[in-house]
Amino acid sequence: MLTPDTLPRFHAALRDADVDGWLLYDFRGTNAIAGGLLGLEGMLSRRIFAWVPRDGSPVAITHAIEQAPWARWPAGWGRVVYRSWRELEAALAGCVGGRRVAMEYSPGDAVPYVDRVPAGVLEMVRAAGAEVVGSGELVSRLYAAWTPAQLAAHRRAAEHVAAVAREALAHAGAEARAGRPVLEHELAARVRAGFARAGLETDHDHGPIAAAGANAANPHYEPSPERPHPIGAGDVLLLDLWAREPGAPYADQTWMAVLGEPTAHAVTVWEAVRDARDAAAELLRARLAGGGVVRGAEADRAARAVIEARGFGAYFTHRTGHSIDVRELHGAGPHLDDLETRDERLLIPGVGFSIEPGVYIPGVLGVRSEINGAVDEDGLVVTPAEPQRELLVV
Repeated sequence: MLTPDTLPRFHAALRDADVDGWLLYDFRGTNAIAGGLLGLEGMLSRRIFAWVPRDGSPVAITHAIEQAPWARWPAGWGRVVYRSWRELEAALAGCVGGRRVAMEYSPGDAVPYVDRVPAGVLEMVRAAGAEVVGSGELVSRLYAAWTPAQLAAHRRAAEHVAAVAREALAHAGAEARAGRPVLEHELAARVRAGFARAGLETDHDHGPIAAAGANAANPHYEPSPERPHPIGAGDVLLLDLWAREPGAPYADQTWMAVLGEPTAHAVTVWEAVRDARDAAAELLRARLAGGGVVRGAEADRAARAVIEARGFGAYFTHRTGHSIDVRELHGAGPHLDDLETRDERLLIPGVGFSIEPGVYIPGVLGVRSEINGAVDEDGLVVTPAEPQRELLVV
């Protein structure tokens, strides 16, 4: 969040980005990044801007009837109050005229997660005399990055999530062998109960995903009591689950098991997915350990090459990994993606993400293996500490 204490970090990042400042814009919550950085509370129904220069104090541009949400804006910082569109445009020109300005804009919508400013607003800012560039690297550094304490909390949560996953899969296998197949939605409820016992919170609206057999070929499958599906002997079972300590980054994992002896085909698909996961992680580990730079798209290409070489390329239909920022499971930081989007942002210290290639063969099975990665000053941190190596037989 933008505060007097964090302002020096903003100044340093803006200088490194070679921009004159960052122009934050929001209108009724359309730009979650600006909202998260400003931390305003109360009714906001008019356009707001905040100009954060590379040197000096920020300036808020606010509507006359909505001053209460800015009560915590530091008194020493600037504030321009406008009523009319003429006053708004004049205030913008005073801040950004003749300057190189970062905004939540992604040329060609290459990365939708940071493409939050409407085209009309870009036209207005350019008409004020500004050169507008994307803020994606600033978002990675100042919005999405984890602190060391948040990384520690994530690592603790990751071990709990892995333990809950292993227990749930073992339970499904034991019940099937006893002739009492667990229903998918019942297994999901068991996972939620495990999180509660560990003091973790999870998404209240979606997941976890327990998907047996061909159901797992839908990457966003949702088990439901309205569509009860038993997990029986011979099924390949996908369990996707995520949880966090309150206020900390999520741990997001996918585990795979088979209830009984797996078929040769299931093992072949599993090994392709696992090896793709490990190829992406190894690329990141090697490049980061050597002090080099690496982009999310490169890790996606490394994973995809493995699956394509094994003959399953047509069935790997999503990116290799999504950002996990400090606020959201699917965050605004860099993704491991050169399929759905063109994410060329650097993986810098502080960012976290999933690594989760998958193969989805309609009507047959779906296999995904998901671990998480985070970058610290020493290189790549992978969670959980012991990722799944073999297809679990339960």
